[in-house]
Amino acid sequence: MANQLLKGKKGIIFGALDERSIAWKTALAAVAEGAEIVLTNAPIALRMGKINELAKECNAQVIAADATSDADLDALMQKSMEIFGGKFDFILHSIGMSPNVRKNIEYTATNHDNFLKTLDISALSLHRVLQAAMKADALNEWGSVLALSYIAAQRTFPGYNDMADAKAVLESIARSFGYHYGFARKVRVNTISQSPTVTTAGSGVSGFDVFYNYAEKMSPLGNASAEDCANYCIMFFSDYTRMVTMQNLFHDGGFSNTGVSNLVIEDMKNSQQ
Repeated sequence: MANQLLKGKKGIIFGALDERSIAWKTALAAVAEGAEIVLTNAPIALRMGKINELAKECNAQVIAADATSDADLDALMQKSMEIFGGKFDFILHSIGMSPNVRKNIEYTATNHDNFLKTLDISALSLHRVLQAAMKADALNEWGSVLALSYIAAQRTFPGYNDMADAKAVLESIARSFGYHYGFARKVRVNTISQSPTVTTAGSGVSGFDVFYNYAEKMSPLGNASAEDCANYCIMFFSDYTRMVTMQNLFHDGGFSNTGVSNLVIEDMKNSQQ
């Protein structure tokens, strides 16, 4: 049930591809909570996805922008402020892609040109977005920027490949830029470390189904869904979290603090019988 937590607020949602994506769910939740939004994605993603359906449902405009292009991001900030009639209040960075993962190239045999693309798309794009927003003075004081991360930034999950390194960089950028943006404009910058989630991007990771089931059994509350993550994002776009910044926030049903669960132990016992 919507409570109009974002009434009067405006923001940009990056990365909504289809109805399975967290960005898609967050866009719907933000509008339900009273926000006005602009949707954006890379031109190729706009052609591949269903973002125009989402835009119609959210009464939102779509602006094509490559998050690895400073010129595109500068234009996005200016066009968004024209649409909103001034500054806005939040940004969701839901961007990630690894050519090495897509091509099934093992981490120890990584193609370094691909690796650089992974870092640029999945991590440095956050720095570019923040830099463009600060340069344009696009965000209101107490604005909120969120980026989606994963626990592989801190712990080794072999199938996550070079995306793990990208998420580690992403979280570091949130801390570093969050320091500067906080002092300069009172803007907060955080990352959300989400459970393995059935999305187009997540499902492309090697062994995703097996690990999804493992995480479900490890987490006391089970895996957090895309809808749950969207609601968590709404809280961090709202004024209730205005003093939270430079944090990596685990949203994973307790997985990150669970060493082992009885369900996993039982599975291990059964496999030995």
